[in-house]
Amino acid sequence: MAAPNASPPRPIRGLVGYARVSTEDQATDAQVDELRAAGCRTIHREHGSGASRARPVLARLMREIGAGDVLVVVRLDRLARSVSHLLSVIEDLETRGAHFRSLRDPIDTSTPQGMFSLQVLGAVAQLERALIAERTKAGMKAAMARGKLPGNPGLREHRPEAIRAASAARQQVYIGDLIASASTWLPTVQRMRPQHSWDDVVRVLNHQGQSWTIEKLRRAVHRLVREKIAAPELIKRSPRRPPQDRLMTLVAGIAIADPNLSLREIAAQLERMRERTPRGGRQWAASSVKALLDQARRLGLAVHDPAPGSLAGRATAAEPL
Repeated sequence: MAAPNASPPRPIRGLVGYARVSTEDQATDAQVDELRAAGCRTIHREHGSGASRARPVLARLMREIGAGDVLVVVRLDRLARSVSHLLSVIEDLETRGAHFRSLRDPIDTSTPQGMFSLQVLGAVAQLERALIAERTKAGMKAAMARGKLPGNPGLREHRPEAIRAASAARQQVYIGDLIASASTWLPTVQRMRPQHSWDDVVRVLNHQGQSWTIEKLRRAVHRLVREKIAAPELIKRSPRRPPQDRLMTLVAGIAIADPNLSLREIAAQLERMRERTPRGGRQWAASSVKALLDQARRLGLAVHDPAPGSLAGRATAAEPL
């Protein structure tokens, strides 16, 4: 019998399975059988090392999973490379209204018991990080006392094999970080590119609290395209427009990046960005924003005509990955 104060079970829309093995020589069949027996109709398979951050199948799954879905794995180690990684994935699922379940572990975030187990894991992860930091400091102190220098001796001696290994490791970390953060910036890029310049996209992203340069963003998108995670259309050349059209493309880009903004909210954002009006003023009116959006729409940009107090027009659907 359930406790009187127990939370009601959350609605579950669908079970989505994820099966992973470390090498191409291994098979996911045993995991797939368990996931199907648990009721998963859709199962995503991936071959990748448990220590690697580059999990393109998992990254795509995390972008596609919806509210009410449950991500199901056979064991925790099939999903995450560490406790901190597991907690990060579950936090991302929670923000999307989705849940997580491990068939062989007491983790099911749609139940109070599963959430309690998750809190215990969080405490363990915090202790683990503190112990690792303490051991690292102690080891470095002992090594320096014996006259040993910290770091990779191969790199200090400029050995080619050490340099190649370090470069490959950095690339793995780079692509892993890109995949992990893609949900915060890639949707905006998909909505704006290639109709808008890289400069406009960077300005919109940075106003959302991020920190990009044109070169850094171009490099990131090119890398995701090379890894077949993003569509090649994103890196096509944007159409050339006269300098006087810069404000028009910027306003259209803001509206496309966040379709829920009203004309007044777009005007306030332009003022915070210290953009001058077409006449050189500092204060933007909703009518000025509407005029620029009308101009963008006539030129074929995917912006509808919003009313002054209504939501900004929605752009056409983002290009699929």
